[in-house]
Amino acid sequence: MAAQPAGAPCWADAMFSDVEGAKSFYGDVLGWTFGDAQSEYGNYTQAYADGKAVAAVVPPMPGQEGPSQWCLYFASDDAEATAARIRDNGGEVLMGPMQVGDFGTMVLAREPSGAVFGVWQAGRHEGFEATGVPGAYAWAEVFTREPGKVDAFFPAVFTYGVKQLQDEAMDFRMFQVGDAMAFGRMKMTDDFPPEVPPYINVYFTVPDCDDAVAKATKLGATLQFGPMGTPYGRFASLTDPQGANFSVIDVTTTEGEMPKTTDVS
Repeated sequence: MAAQPAGAPCWADAMFSDVEGAKSFYGDVLGWTFGDAQSEYGNYTQAYADGKAVAAVVPPMPGQEGPSQWCLYFASDDAEATAARIRDNGGEVLMGPMQVGDFGTMVLAREPSGAVFGVWQAGRHEGFEATGVPGAYAWAEVFTREPGKVDAFFPAVFTYGVKQLQDEAMDFRMFQVGDAMAFGRMKMTDDFPPEVPPYINVYFTVPDCDDAVAKATKLGATLQFGPMGTPYGRFASLTDPQGANFSVIDVTTTEGEMPKTTDVS
């Protein structure tokens, strides 16, 4: 898969205090296999679905221990320029731009409402080698209590088209790169405990949502929502045994009509 266009989700990774536990969990739930830990890069370990690189796990760096969390990276043609736009539009650059060998250049940042994300300027590592197939990335959503901040920030940093879902029951917006949908933004309701911070929820593709949920909960994950049928696929949201939120979706099992959207200028 070629390097993604600027603004498109291109990679996902997560820090785990128990990397071997994470490998065992996601290996069972998503069918991942794992490469060798790269000691020169903090024991960064790539995950593979059917031989294609789809994500990575890594132990926390000393002094950066904290709750586990998946981080979604957006592609950039110029990480320095993207970092400047992040700062200029109310975001915070937490790390970088930092050259990672000949693999590429990374930035870690926080958008104004609080969700952490990454930026990746591809070198030898171009990002996801597969998407939308079992075990691979499918979709992502920014969960926030301050949708206005997210809605202003991301189109200012990346050039996105924007669509708003026509649904009085939820405040949901989608951002697109060209004709391709890139990710969504969901307003967090009072159903979310106040201690849950804004975050980006990453969806991974599975062949059977209910089966994946059964495996995950048996291994200690907490089911947060679903399984539920939608026009996009049958999905469920989970928290893994180390506290990282993620979702699984069977994109081949759809239900209902596609919702109407309104273009946002």
